[in-house]
Amino acid sequence: MSGLPGAGTSPGLGEASDLKFPLGAKFREPLTEARFQRLFGDAEQAPELLAEPRSSRLCRRWRRLASACSGPGAWRLLRARLPPLRWLPHYRWRAWLLGDAVAGVTVGIVHVPQGMAFALLTSVPPVFGLYTSFFPVLIYTLLGTGRHLSTGTFAVLSLMTGSAVERLVPEPLGGNLSGIEREQLDAQRVGSAAALAFGSGALMTLAAVLTALPRSSPAELTISALSLALLVPVKELNVRFRDKLPTPIPGEIVMVLLASVLCFTSSLDTRYNVQIVGLLPGGFPQPHLPDLAELPRILADSLPIALVTFAVSASLASIYADKYSYTIDSNQELLAHGISNLISSLFSCFPNSATLATTSLLVDAGGNTQLAGLFSCIVVLSVLLWLGPFFYYLPKVRNSGGMGVTGGGGGYILGHWGSQLASSAPKAVLACINISSMRQMFFQMQELPQLWRISRMDFAVWMVTWVAVVILSVDLGLAVGVVFSMMTVVCRTQRVQCLALGLAEGTELYRPLEESHKLLKVPGLCILRYPTPLYFGTRGQFRRILEWHLGLGEGRKETPKLDGPPDAVAEPVRVVVLDCSGITFADAAGAREVVQLARRCRDAGIHLLLAQCNASVLGTLTQAGLLDRVTPEQLFVSVQDAAAHALERLEPTGPKTCTVWV
Repeated sequence: MSGLPGAGTSPGLGEASDLKFPLGAKFREPLTEARFQRLFGDAEQAPELLAEPRSSRLCRRWRRLASACSGPGAWRLLRARLPPLRWLPHYRWRAWLLGDAVAGVTVGIVHVPQGMAFALLTSVPPVFGLYTSFFPVLIYTLLGTGRHLSTGTFAVLSLMTGSAVERLVPEPLGGNLSGIEREQLDAQRVGSAAALAFGSGALMTLAAVLTALPRSSPAELTISALSLALLVPVKELNVRFRDKLPTPIPGEIVMVLLASVLCFTSSLDTRYNVQIVGLLPGGFPQPHLPDLAELPRILADSLPIALVTFAVSASLASIYADKYSYTIDSNQELLAHGISNLISSLFSCFPNSATLATTSLLVDAGGNTQLAGLFSCIVVLSVLLWLGPFFYYLPKVRNSGGMGVTGGGGGYILGHWGSQLASSAPKAVLACINISSMRQMFFQMQELPQLWRISRMDFAVWMVTWVAVVILSVDLGLAVGVVFSMMTVVCRTQRVQCLALGLAEGTELYRPLEESHKLLKVPGLCILRYPTPLYFGTRGQFRRILEWHLGLGEGRKETPKLDGPPDAVAEPVRVVVLDCSGITFADAAGAREVVQLARRCRDAGIHLLLAQCNASVLGTLTQAGLLDRVTPEQLFVSVQDAAAHALERLEPTGPKTCTVWV
């Protein structure tokens, strides 16, 4: 700062002022916001003190929009909206292609049985799970920024969608439907699921499973037990030896093939009345717009599905982006998943999102970029075009009339899976895939002790959300969790702690007074930092704290004394510095509170100085009329500058030292 007007060198050794200034330091005039803008910022902003006229802001926005319409601007926009234009030119073909191919094929193999299984949770035929495993993956490959993210069918979304579909298109009470009636019912349910995509719980009484067992077929129950006996150990092997296996063992596809061969060679469908999947329609459905007349009825279901989709997808993308040291664009992710659901709904797909199981599988198999999604699409496409007949003999269970959605959300999940294993919902083999795929969700209970040690507030959010999902339903439980999480944030902003800080000798550092008795203070000067956003929920606390420190009104008598030295405010305050660095934002109510503080300080003869206001907060305060109560010379860029100005105003005898209150 030696180049600034008024700069100078520190006093020599042994002088009293050495207690305040470090040796060899240089001095300058205190910088107000206006002077700082004249020296370092935009000269046009200095007179208005960041309160830029509306016409100037509009002109600057127009120039920015005009520059975006130029050739380079259009190319930047295209690269921002089509991420492959950014990462594909830098693709390491020799190092990454093999890993992406192996990972993509591995994930694609899992997509086939998992897509058909999760279609059952959505109450639509299995082939629509394959559509949902193809179109969203292809679209996200072109629009997504998560290099290691795998999208497709997601169990939670499938459950939420299935609940809405069954409410909108309920199963007839009789339950005995002809082939044509079954096709019509499936078509209506597919339409409702697609409309949900367009517009976009884990415990019970074991009683639902037990009551369904007498209606089950011994052959179907045996198939389910054998399927789980194969899947669970394979899943455990993949988890325990993930570092040693070149690629995870595809237990799902092996089980599907074995079950199909067993059913074909033993004629289980004719001898024991075991239902089979039958012929999967080849090719793609004809694109058509979903039934938009259903939108008013499904908006209440679309909102939680959209929130879950983005929350899960963005969280997964961020986790792996941090792990592999790259960044994602949250706005582009929102756009990618939105367009993915919109376009895929035209092909009768149900809501989709990123999935933890396939994402972990993609990473373990060596995936590096979004190109792995194309290889996954090739596998699913081959099933849709050529390999569908091989799943003809995949065993399924008799459909005795709907999923029987009763009770709370937790009962719905396990009750639904349990009844699939018995007889009230179809396709026992695919139901086993559902259970084995979701087993890791139940193992998250093991992380609760660690979560309790890290953050008890997060532990409370986890428990409240879990209990709400079990008692209510998936969508209502998640809504309760979101509201409770927001309440914890509000409560934490209201728990303001005040620590007394003093100036360390020979430095410009402020430390808590309780750490050392050598920290210095100045009578009549009070420096306050409010370490939380200033909005309607904290304005009352802000007022009471300021009243107590400054001796305004009755606040000092009513409010319990906070941490600090007993004589810190014994002498009447003549100058107060309000450090606004902790105020990240302020709303209209909070801004008006600061304006009222300025008026009360002026009436009480207290000189108010504001320091370190960010541009957003300063703009809000200015619009609320702050400059009608204070002058631009009372706004400083740092606490040190404001304190130096305050010391000059107080003109105390002896070394100029001060006390900081945080």
